[in-house]
Amino acid sequence: MRLFIRHDRIGLSRRCTGNHSEVPQSKDPPLAVDGRGNDLVSFAPGIEGAPPLDAPLPAALVAVWHADRVLMVFDRFRQVWELPGGRIEEGESPRQAAARELLEESGQVPDGPLRFIGYAGFVLAPDQRAEYAALFAGRTTEIQGFQATEEIAAIRWWNLQEALPGRVQTLDAYLARLTRESGSGLSHEPRRG
Repeated sequence: MRLFIRHDRIGLSRRCTGNHSEVPQSKDPPLAVDGRGNDLVSFAPGIEGAPPLDAPLPAALVAVWHADRVLMVFDRFRQVWELPGGRIEEGESPRQAAARELLEESGQVPDGPLRFIGYAGFVLAPDQRAEYAALFAGRTTEIQGFQATEEIAAIRWWNLQEALPGRVQTLDAYLARLTRESGSGLSHEPRRG
């Protein structure tokens, strides 16, 4: 399947009215939508450390591959399979947040440094707020043991096609496909010595 990547930031320009950001409607359809009213509206490769300025960047996500399978975590609160990731803490870079969240949520450690993929632009329900997440990818040849946490109930290595027990976050599935198809070889070739 060939994925369309919209490199512009249509839909993320915002007007501030007090503490609320309004997102103008775009004529282009979102890249992906979920059942809760959240839209993935853009993806831009960008430059790490130079995020788009038209909306906040509060989160980082990471797709870690083992052979041809990407790591998914099951969030107890949202009851959905998703990529590891979460909020960027004060004083932390998006890369640091991605590595921390990966370890906290799954116990997994990539074989080497995470590769920056780009910035995913979202419009999130219920208030239609615009924000970005930094997307990183990596690979691992050794799967670590997993211990369930208060937030994460389980992990799975997913080939992007088989059915997982429960709901899969469609926005994260789309982003996982981008990391596989980014030309990085992350999911297809074993790393050579």
